[in-house]
Amino acid sequence: MALKDVFLQLSENRALNKAAQKYGLRLGAQNVVAGTTVDEVMSTIHTLNAQGIACTVDNLGEFVFEKEQAIAAKQQILAVIERIHTEQADAHISLKPSQLGQDIDEEFCYENLYDIVARAHEYDIFVNFDMENYARLASSFRLVTRLGEHFDNVGTVIQAYFLEAMDNIEQYKHLRLRIVKGAYKESPEVAYTSKQDIDANYIKLIEYHLLHGKFTSIATHDHHVIEHVKRFVAEHQIPYDKFEFQMLYGFRKDLQLALVREGYQFCTYLPFGEDWYGYFMRRLAERPQNVTLVTKQIFTKETNVLLGVGAAAFALGYLTKRSS
Repeated sequence: MALKDVFLQLSENRALNKAAQKYGLRLGAQNVVAGTTVDEVMSTIHTLNAQGIACTVDNLGEFVFEKEQAIAAKQQILAVIERIHTEQADAHISLKPSQLGQDIDEEFCYENLYDIVARAHEYDIFVNFDMENYARLASSFRLVTRLGEHFDNVGTVIQAYFLEAMDNIEQYKHLRLRIVKGAYKESPEVAYTSKQDIDANYIKLIEYHLLHGKFTSIATHDHHVIEHVKRFVAEHQIPYDKFEFQMLYGFRKDLQLALVREGYQFCTYLPFGEDWYGYFMRRLAERPQNVTLVTKQIFTKETNVLLGVGAAAFALGYLTKRSS
């Protein structure tokens, strides 16, 4: 089994997700998750803003199957919106429909999302809809479409590994879009599975939206992609206010600051909350470089208990093999 598959399976384990919350962020995740409370995430936002970095804030949540959980998540997101507004922070919201009741009832989810987007619209705060696995894709796009009929502060994510990604980007090019490669394990019937194909489609989507779209958020840690984008925007004279680079909190901090110094718009994806485990595992699954960046913090004695001794041993063995 590949390392990516190990971490993806761990991200979907409800028992481990629950156990992780008992440890807080002591297992290395504090390096990539900006705390567990609204106060903590706001403090991080102000620190990054002072460095010229904008933020998009994700209130983490997994396995939401009860309406009470979804409503609690909505209230937490509304609290963040209020703080962003009152403290005049350079930040916006990223959210997952599944946390707001998508797996319970789509109409119930829509009502929760409407409340969030309406409040954010009142304060001129952008709301980005994160996309998850293929099973939720059609429902998520329906929700984006419905809310886009009422509000102009809504955008979404296009995942380059999906075969239909170009059709999606064409349909939603009037929105502000974040373009990513994709973080879930999908069938070859609906998604590219080779790194070469995903990378090629990723570049194709970025170029298309830079030329035809409203605003493009380019979410990558790959300096090769970043250099390609720099050359492309220079060649096509695309203004810097039409796009931004995005990276995850805790990764490639020097490169984030370097891009700001070069005059590019930059936004850090800032996750927070007690329900951090699934997010953390998916970040480790995305690319081997992500594992390397946080290996020293992750693989402690406590983490071996949480991840499972076998999985941690597999991952460490994989990293050892790669470095030899």
